[in-house]
Amino acid sequence: MEQQAAHSAPSPPVPVAIAPGRLQFSNVAAALLGDGLVAAHDQERIRFSAQGARNASEVHPLVLLANLKLAAAPPASGELGLERLTEWLAARTDTRYLRIDPTRVDVAGATAVVSHAYARRHRILPLAVDAERVLVATSEPLARDWVPDLQHLARRRIDVVLVNPLDLHRYSMEFFGVTRSVRGARGDVRGEGNGTLPSFEQLVELGRAGDVNADDHHVVSIVDWLLQYAYEQRASDIHLEPRRDMGRVRFRIDGVLHKVFELPPAVMTAVVSRIKVLGRMDLAERRRPQDGRIKTRSPGGREVEMRLSTMPTAFGEKCVMRIFDPDAAFKSIEQLGFSPEEAAGWNELTTRPHGIVLVTGPTGSGKTTTLYSTLKRLATPDVNVCTVEDPIEMIAPEFNQMQVQANIDLDFAAGVRTLLRQDPDIIMIGEIRDLETAQMAVQAALTGHLVLSTLHTNDAPSAITRLLDLGVPHYLIASTVNGVLAQRLVRTLCPHCKRADVPDDVDWAPLRDADEALPDAIHACAPVGCLECRRTGYMGRVGLYELLPLGPTLRARITADMDLAGFHRAARGEGLRTLRRAGLEKVAAGLTTIEEVLSVLPPTE
Repeated sequence: MEQQAAHSAPSPPVPVAIAPGRLQFSNVAAALLGDGLVAAHDQERIRFSAQGARNASEVHPLVLLANLKLAAAPPASGELGLERLTEWLAARTDTRYLRIDPTRVDVAGATAVVSHAYARRHRILPLAVDAERVLVATSEPLARDWVPDLQHLARRRIDVVLVNPLDLHRYSMEFFGVTRSVRGARGDVRGEGNGTLPSFEQLVELGRAGDVNADDHHVVSIVDWLLQYAYEQRASDIHLEPRRDMGRVRFRIDGVLHKVFELPPAVMTAVVSRIKVLGRMDLAERRRPQDGRIKTRSPGGREVEMRLSTMPTAFGEKCVMRIFDPDAAFKSIEQLGFSPEEAAGWNELTTRPHGIVLVTGPTGSGKTTTLYSTLKRLATPDVNVCTVEDPIEMIAPEFNQMQVQANIDLDFAAGVRTLLRQDPDIIMIGEIRDLETAQMAVQAALTGHLVLSTLHTNDAPSAITRLLDLGVPHYLIASTVNGVLAQRLVRTLCPHCKRADVPDDVDWAPLRDADEALPDAIHACAPVGCLECRRTGYMGRVGLYELLPLGPTLRARITADMDLAGFHRAARGEGLRTLRRAGLEKVAAGLTTIEEVLSVLPPTE
């Protein structure tokens, strides 16, 4: 019986060697089966595909295998996708595995090592060059006949890494393509100068310089690539910064700037001119700052708006493009990071029929996103939602949006005065900057409208003193302001690599007030860094919120000579959950770190 059972048991997988040279589908498939990585019900499919595959196929064997959507054998689970297959092949061929992070690649330096034709022929792509070595990505780990030639040519050590074959093909096309465009654009420059833009250091060369045409197809290709690149990397801003020798392109990702590319001065000038053309800005005016807008589509097909701003600098026009992704701007309150209690309190404030609701925080703290998300929810077919903004950051068909235009005396106050004649139910004022705007907001609230607006203050209680400083009478503040929301944005830990810390090792003192207890459940984590988060340890951002509803007790404390410290203590007595407490709870939940929270909190007194 035991012998019969042993005879019927499946035989263990037998490893199969992969032949040197260019990978062949049949050989790679046999090795995959030999390693026992494929579920039993899919093994016949591989054998059948291997019999029908042509070894001379131009499609990489790993791509063909990934297209079969094979199931992994136990104890592993899931599908054997291209990335998993690449990792397997790297271990099988004793080659270091790497996932390409395009923001870390010196495109100009890497593409200067070999020609595009040579890289395509050998399925390689240089990624980094320094004084001692060249890092080269390949999708053919056993075909290395090119290594001695490249080592002799570069006079450096060659380090080979294995990458996803589709990524290799894609980035080869992109990197060599944009390099070719930059080279072609430079070739269009007439003379020896760096462009005709009046720069402090270029004035002596103006007679010898020439421009690159902003409509040149090379320049068009560079701009298209930059925009697509920014969408894919989740950038919120694109910075084009001219410099004396080489201009730089930087992306702001999760609140941090990353340098991604360099452009020669003449090409940088042409790229900025191309962007000005797209934004319908005055191409001839280079001495004054200008604003513009571009509406385009992301690679995924979503409509994306960009706000443009140019300013003259010592080396030419600097351009910043702020990207407004509708998926990010119109999130639900829960997606923004509100706790259930905060969401309930905020919904209660913003569904009242009249009064003022303020959102406060520094620039870049997410105030506009919070307001747009709230207005999106409030803008039902039976209400009239009107906004006055400077500038309009996102076009929303549900709102009636008006742009402030100082050149014709259309400021926030005049805009609100106009909106009051438009039979509004809800009014959003981009920012309360002066007494006149604040008075119009109060007037709108007193006449039965819900008013949402922003202020720049450190915390929620300070918004009341800010209105007093502007000159609004205390009794009008007490009768019209429903509540204040203060907020900040903090980077969240990368879910792919964050490391759980032992709670006893965490120093909570910087985030705790003397009378506060720690949260019941603690899952504090620390950043590590991986390919998914560009080695930063963080991916994405979440909001910290301090919600202050004004009840009868707090309204009674609003006086002409109000004591802010006493008002703050009273607010805490009424249950105010401070930004510090919100940060502590996000750290305890394992979403971010103490250091990240402290970097955005207002200073303590």
